[in-house]
Amino acid sequence: MSGTLATWPDWPVFTKDNSEGSDDLVGFKRAIIDRYGEEALTRSWLKVCQSLERATDHIARNGSTVIPELDYHELFSLDNEKKEELKGVGCFVVRNVFSRTQADEWFRSLKEYVSDNEKNINGKKSLTGDEYVGGKRILTVDVGYPQPKPMMLNLYYSPAQIAARTHPNQLKLCRELNSWWHDDTARSSPEQLCYSDQVRIRQPKRPFPSLGPHIDAGSLCRWADPVYSSVYAAVFSGEPELLDNYDLSLRQVADQALFKGAAQSTVLRAFQGWTALTSAGPGQGSLMVFPDLKWGIAYVMLRPFFSEPQEKKDLMDASKWEFDPDTAWFPGTWRDDSQLLSAESHPHLRLKECLVSIPHVNPGDTVFWHADMVHAVEVEHNGTDDASVAYIAATPTTDLNKAYIKEQLQDFLAGRPPVDFRRGSSEVNFKGYLGEKAVLGGDDGRRAMGYYLLESV
Repeated sequence: MSGTLATWPDWPVFTKDNSEGSDDLVGFKRAIIDRYGEEALTRSWLKVCQSLERATDHIARNGSTVIPELDYHELFSLDNEKKEELKGVGCFVVRNVFSRTQADEWFRSLKEYVSDNEKNINGKKSLTGDEYVGGKRILTVDVGYPQPKPMMLNLYYSPAQIAARTHPNQLKLCRELNSWWHDDTARSSPEQLCYSDQVRIRQPKRPFPSLGPHIDAGSLCRWADPVYSSVYAAVFSGEPELLDNYDLSLRQVADQALFKGAAQSTVLRAFQGWTALTSAGPGQGSLMVFPDLKWGIAYVMLRPFFSEPQEKKDLMDASKWEFDPDTAWFPGTWRDDSQLLSAESHPHLRLKECLVSIPHVNPGDTVFWHADMVHAVEVEHNGTDDASVAYIAATPTTDLNKAYIKEQLQDFLAGRPPVDFRRGSSEVNFKGYLGEKAVLGGDDGRRAMGYYLLESV
């Protein structure tokens, strides 16, 4: 079937034996049980698993074709039906955001920047990248990983990255995607803020096992932070069909960095994003997703409250699972990491059949996926050329996001790496570093970088 892995990678399996076993975990479960009740949680569990039967059958039959593709200009004239389709899947490819000539130039510039500063990028001693110890992902990076020739580069301010973030097309696109969220409090704006993130250059024939199935924007905090857990109130109250994944009213003040860790993003990204600087397709180290947003995240939120049946033959029968208020286990959850998943810990997602690769992308295309989406990166790159993407997210203007972007800009002007990525190097003395001269988009680009925040009282 198109887009699935022929051989499932040696990604870790999450069990009670390799879990975080802190004493406070049961307390977080009980707080939700006390608020919503066993009956409501059980009703939701049965509804979600039933809906997943249909959703996973659909994904398993259709593979990567489930993921919508559209042209950049088409995005701004979508009818409501098409927009709701994209929002429901939660991931889509936007083609021709930039010309191939422009993307090729950015990639050439990036490669030159990396080559000219190779000693700074490759010169620090590091382990071989993210390692798993007892099922937990241990982040062991400095300026990039894996060493000695990193593919994930902790670079944030190369001229190519800054230009791609602040290009007028990127700003317009991200503003449109931010506007797909609604805010009943009217405290936010869809105006794009530029979150400085990493860049990736994957060499062919080099495996990269570090990014198995996961969800970003925090892990345990989704249950532990009362505001964040309230985002999923419909799921906990027995009405998961009413979950609105695009409601910013509470989400904008949820503390997704409640537990500090190297994998945490302080800002709310409405959609995480890849901007393709090269071609890449399935089997070439590409992105993989579980393309059903609502039922995927609803299942993950309910999973800690239920224990699997004794008989393996009953594993997929949700009615045979037992309500479990007392076990201190959140499957795949470590408070300082992203939310991790495995085929075994989250069986109803049928990840081996339903984690599918995105369609082939060309230089200048972009890929966006919702902050609640299960995703991974292919271990193998079986192509013949480098596959490179810049991580550029759609980031709305909220009070918390503004506070972070202001600090990020102050760091940028002072030559420091961003707050969320302190393990990176200062690039101010790198050859080819242009600083704010690389900002495109005129006043709009500078505004997205947060310059206006320095002027506010």
